[in-house]
Amino acid sequence: MYPIINIRTYTKGDSFHPIYNMNKENIQEALSKYKNHLKASGVVTTEETEKGIRCVLFDMDGVLYNSMPNHAIAWTKCMRQFGIRMTTEDAYATEGARGIDTIRDFAGRQLNKNLTPEEAQKIYDVKTDYFHQLPTATIFAGVIDLMRKIKVSGVTIGVVTGSGQRPLIKRLLHDFGEFFDEKHIVTAYDVTRGKPYPDPYQMGLRKCGNCQPWQGIVIENAPLGVRSGVAANIFTVAVNSGPLPDSALTKEGANLIYKKMTQFCDDWDILVDDFKRIKP
Repeated sequence: MYPIINIRTYTKGDSFHPIYNMNKENIQEALSKYKNHLKASGVVTTEETEKGIRCVLFDMDGVLYNSMPNHAIAWTKCMRQFGIRMTTEDAYATEGARGIDTIRDFAGRQLNKNLTPEEAQKIYDVKTDYFHQLPTATIFAGVIDLMRKIKVSGVTIGVVTGSGQRPLIKRLLHDFGEFFDEKHIVTAYDVTRGKPYPDPYQMGLRKCGNCQPWQGIVIENAPLGVRSGVAANIFTVAVNSGPLPDSALTKEGANLIYKKMTQFCDDWDILVDDFKRIKP
């Protein structure tokens, strides 16, 4: 049984040093570093990087909804019931991974048990029950405004979540139905390897019209999610909405880091314009 948090599926380098306190020059610098990295790695040609953005892939918890405090409560309470120690910090650090993978990992390391996916699912169902007993999480300020800007830009919106809870998917469609439909949502059941592997965001690219990595943007808040987006070679923006230090996201390769979604929303027009114009 592997420790999920220690998996590395990409090589980090200078191209992924993040930039804070954004202005136009900072955003251009981040885009230039990203495109230079792709070109140097042989992933893409200069001509291909000039096609612009075709899709934006949002994580759900901690990005669209201020739901991570509830998830942390549900995780710690559930795991304690099964003799597993999980802290609030652990809940944030492992956010984005499929729930059954997190359970199997913690059970393997703490209880020396190699749980089957079915056994892990039963524990995850308990966690789900605890979560739905808590108050409904609110949508983060700036999310709706950002999606409106993205839609006006003619860019496709998708959601890539490690969750498989049907009530949460229904809420996504209720809250954001004017921006995307269920065909543009990737859940835990769409992949066999969840975050931090690149598979979820690669699936997101396919669901948004078979986009190439350099035609997308990932918006994440969690270390495993950032690692997943970067591993898929997608320009990855981190919005640090939780209690983890920024370093937890920088070391995973985030290209830009914001404190609030409203700040990123303010910079959207700059990013979408320069994404096509900046050359490696």
